[in-house]
Amino acid sequence: MNNFTFFTEFILLGLSADTHVQTLLFVLFLGIYLLTLMGNLVMILVIRGDSHLHIPMYFFLGHLSFLDICFSSVTMPKMLQNFLSEKKSISVWGCITQSFFFLLSGCAEASLLSAMAYDRYAAVCYPLLYTMVMNRSLCIVMVSAAWVMGFLNSLVNNLFIHKLHFCGSNVISHFCCELPSLFPLSCTDPTANKFLLSGSSAFLGLLTLPLILFSYSRIISAILNIRSSEGQAKAFSTCSSHLTVVLLFYGTALFRYISPASGSVLERVVSIQYSVITSLVNPLIYSLKNQEVKAALQRLLRQ
Repeated sequence: MNNFTFFTEFILLGLSADTHVQTLLFVLFLGIYLLTLMGNLVMILVIRGDSHLHIPMYFFLGHLSFLDICFSSVTMPKMLQNFLSEKKSISVWGCITQSFFFLLSGCAEASLLSAMAYDRYAAVCYPLLYTMVMNRSLCIVMVSAAWVMGFLNSLVNNLFIHKLHFCGSNVISHFCCELPSLFPLSCTDPTANKFLLSGSSAFLGLLTLPLILFSYSRIISAILNIRSSEGQAKAFSTCSSHLTVVLLFYGTALFRYISPASGSVLERVVSIQYSVITSLVNPLIYSLKNQEVKAALQRLLRQ
């Protein structure tokens, strides 16, 4: 520990210093967390329990729901605890552990959304060959690759954190230990760490975004070639839910990791969007816009 830091804990400023506001925020985020857990668990149970949903699209969706549970559980329990605590502290190793799993979950979700975009491309452009193109082996490889990419990206960035020395202020202007929020507290020059994080994020983007853009360019082209408006609407409905999730997640995450860390309230709000709100709305988006999921849920409730 001596060659790593000069203190043993960080202080998380959170979202507000007002006691009454913190109480309201505790109630709000407790409700969000419980709804996130319930919504994603129900989605997993419905997908696993209904044989009609044992197809590639729902295979990916089940893993997305599991990732959303992991993503929100990395930060929410500690955030809720700090809302009710006078001393809003987290140990140094606890902070590093949280940053590791936060980055792992975020990168894995970005990679999985890319795989889901390719799945939608196969469903719209090659409907008759869909089950052959998206065979189970390919689905397992794509999901495994998403987890491996998330793990390696997080491991490399968090290993290099050990080269930094933290002294002086130990106050993090954030509600969780996200890597960009730790760099301003370093006594040593964090330029290499910033470059590594930006480079690894850009590399991940170069691997995932082109696949999403390619998939949706082909999807849009295929939809425009459909002559009937009813056919166009049906084709678009198969990928509108996923496109909504991609825009919500990628839009805010890219803003957070491309822009320099300033500790502003806007940064915290943006982080809440992609790490908390997205995990809450994903099961709602996929269930409300998907007739198959709603039918499966009705069958499950009847049973």
